[in-house]
Amino acid sequence: MVKRGSITVFLALILGLILSLLSSGLESARMAAARTQILNGMDIGLYSLFGQYNKSLLKDFDLFAVDGSCGGKELDLASVYDNLESYMKPVMKQNSQKLSVQQGGISGYLLMTDSDGEVFYQQAVQYMKETLGSHGAKLLLNKIRGMQKKTIAAEKRGNEIESKGTIENYESEMDSAQQKSQALLEEKKKQEEQNQQDQNGFTDGKMLPSVVEENSPAKVENPIPAIRRIRWMGILDLVLPAGAEVSNKKVKKKELVSGRKLEAGLAMEDTVKTDGTLISQVLYQQYLVEKLGNYMEPGKGGLSYQIEYIIGRKNSDEANLKSIAKKLLLVREGINAAYIMSDSLMMAQVQALAAAIAASFLIPPAAVVIEGALILCWAFAESILDVRELFAGGKVPLTKNASNWQLSLQGMPALVDKLDTDRQNDEKGLSYEDYLQIFLLTSSKAQKIEGGMDMIESSFRETENWEEFQLDHCITALEASVDVKANGKKTYTVAREYHYI
Repeated sequence: MVKRGSITVFLALILGLILSLLSSGLESARMAAARTQILNGMDIGLYSLFGQYNKSLLKDFDLFAVDGSCGGKELDLASVYDNLESYMKPVMKQNSQKLSVQQGGISGYLLMTDSDGEVFYQQAVQYMKETLGSHGAKLLLNKIRGMQKKTIAAEKRGNEIESKGTIENYESEMDSAQQKSQALLEEKKKQEEQNQQDQNGFTDGKMLPSVVEENSPAKVENPIPAIRRIRWMGILDLVLPAGAEVSNKKVKKKELVSGRKLEAGLAMEDTVKTDGTLISQVLYQQYLVEKLGNYMEPGKGGLSYQIEYIIGRKNSDEANLKSIAKKLLLVREGINAAYIMSDSLMMAQVQALAAAIAASFLIPPAAVVIEGALILCWAFAESILDVRELFAGGKVPLTKNASNWQLSLQGMPALVDKLDTDRQNDEKGLSYEDYLQIFLLTSSKAQKIEGGMDMIESSFRETENWEEFQLDHCITALEASVDVKANGKKTYTVAREYHYI
């Protein structure tokens, strides 16, 4: 007996719906898998692209960036995208999916110099946070801020002292005082003559001559002319130790980040939030001190004194060193002049010498002018010894007292002979590098970022095979979008982005 199967129309309809549902589900799962595979392809492509960071830049300066010029002289985004796509395609071929890239491109990117260097700045700050930690950062901030207040006040005082021009105007002030003194003497003589006339009358129509007796004052050595001559000497000759050599390197501003027109990123600057905290600035300048050179430890690149460049912004090592020497001298003058005026014993010495010099010139009214000039000359001479000690690698106290004052009032005329014998090192004082840190903190954030980028780019160009390196070719973030056709049916548009920070 043959058994025959049968199915009702109702069951057939139910099976048809079930098969249709299963087919739709399978197709939906297949397309979802395709979409996921496309996203994975984009992610892997971006990770692989950013995995090709400039290893030399990371090694030397702890900065992450992809070379957007691909070893050339110009920013080459087409090659960057081709590189990205080359990493995506192998992923697209997996799992028997038929995925093909129809078109794509870079829809946004950030360069190291974007947002006025904020991208570069935040990478440097992030590195220092990971290196020092929050506790170390706070200790560094407290140390520098404690020194900064006194230094700023001292520099301001030094500028006020110099602006008065007491030493430079010494001769004119003395001439003025002499004229006043002469006028007083003439008036006094006239008064004596008038008194004599009143007492004795006239003899044969002639006035009896008056007898004026003057005692010749003792001669004293006036140190002011000697210090004035020293002030006309080259500042580096005065403050640099004997035998010290100064770098003669120069740079062309138009070749630096700050001097040329920069490439700019696209549509991603809104993702960069400005960090204006003081602790970040301290971390950033500590980064600069660690990565760049100064007079004590010259760097490599277009300039050797790179921290001095950031502060001075001159195009030669010598000019930047002069700028720092002048700032140091102003700071020390302010500190030393304040101490002289606060010390009663030193002021008594100044007043006594000023009176003796005025008497030797027969110009008593000049004592006030001479006293002011002596204070400034003494502060200047002491400051020369201080700054010379700093450039010799020693330390000087932030404030002076009787025990660490170096130069006597009588020793000023022989200052040039005492430059390397009378100066003293104070282990508890501040070093040359400490003062650079203070000067950096008083500089604007924009100046430090711009100067830092100039010097890092200049230094990195000394690295082998990176002569054409430019920071504005360094990509730190990128957004890409692609159109991918899945299984010959639907086209998906996918956009993904990646940031180093």
